[in-house]
Amino acid sequence: MIGKPASASPLSSRAFREIWAANMISNLGGLVQLVGAAWLMSALTTSEQMVTLVQASTALPLMIVAPWAGVVADRFDRRKLMLVSQSFIMIASFILAAIAWLGGLNPWSLLGLTFLIGCGTALKTPAWQAGVSEMVPRAALANAIALNSVGFNLARSAGPALGGFIVAAGGAAAAFIANAVSNIAMLLALSRWRREHAPATRAPEPMLRALRTGIRHVAASPVLRAVLPRAALFGLTSSAVQALLPLVARHQMKGDALTYGLLLGAFGLGAVAGGMSIRGLRSRWTAEQLSRRFALLFALGTLGVATSRLFPLTAAALALNGAGWVVAFSMMNLTVQLNSPDWALARILAIYQMAAFGGVAIGSWAIGILADRFGVSEALLISALLQVAVIILTARLQLREADEHG
Repeated sequence: MIGKPASASPLSSRAFREIWAANMISNLGGLVQLVGAAWLMSALTTSEQMVTLVQASTALPLMIVAPWAGVVADRFDRRKLMLVSQSFIMIASFILAAIAWLGGLNPWSLLGLTFLIGCGTALKTPAWQAGVSEMVPRAALANAIALNSVGFNLARSAGPALGGFIVAAGGAAAAFIANAVSNIAMLLALSRWRREHAPATRAPEPMLRALRTGIRHVAASPVLRAVLPRAALFGLTSSAVQALLPLVARHQMKGDALTYGLLLGAFGLGAVAGGMSIRGLRSRWTAEQLSRRFALLFALGTLGVATSRLFPLTAAALALNGAGWVVAFSMMNLTVQLNSPDWALARILAIYQMAAFGGVAIGSWAIGILADRFGVSEALLISALLQVAVIILTARLQLREADEHG
């Protein structure tokens, strides 16, 4: 089976264009905050596990909150839900910045506030992802999903380096302030969006029943039953690179916060290249072929990060990681969207997010334990081997696109 032809540009939609750009600014601030939090944690403690828990505290809310957020996004106005969640993120970010500025942060309070910001993100994400289908025609959906990934990773390519500069110049508190301010653009863009083509909805269900309905739909779909374990296992094994990167920068590269930011930026540049290549690659390869080949590319990048002690080689390996991450996850996300009904799309996407980022959260915690016991490089080598094992063991779990024309 050959890939699907290239289709329309989602940027022709003003609502998508404005919210996409504002979301990229918000993501830029979020990545600046992540650099500040991860680097501050590596200075507050000598425990590798505590450092990896920064990423776990960001991903864990997507496992816990996202399913309920998906139900809410299917029941209520997605625009209003995004406004509420973005406001919550901004308030929590200002609180984090204030406590850091006063010198009151310790490892656990840093994790707690990072978790709260993650809860706001988990509340927003299903509404934003499902809302894309309201902003663009179905023919442009695949490109809109890819462009979302490109937007995030454009921010990822610049945000970490900017975060490194900000932390080096003004400390972690300055990075947290920058993140809080970055949320304003998203609030302004959302206030301008009017849902002219809101999807038809069914009669409201009680929250628990609505969640069960989404779970039953996933259980009844062979395609979705294949995507979820794939996403969970890829998240579980691939989380090591970003979770351990502050320690790679500090110990393997003998660097500072700017070094960490530049390494994260290399990951982002690779992700941008991968995201921008999706449209062309889709004309030749299926989602299944793209997902597996780029998952293998991610494993190759992990091997490079584990063995390199030179900045240019490590940055090149991280670029492979970035491309592998964005393409593999984009193809899984696309498969979910193309095989889900509009009335339950947000909750099904939330279940998918729970699987993917639940894997990331658990993997980040587990890789910290391995790094504490065996060392950072050894933990990354184990991760690379597990990534290859997952590719082999999930060979029968195929990403199918049969419903794309339906």
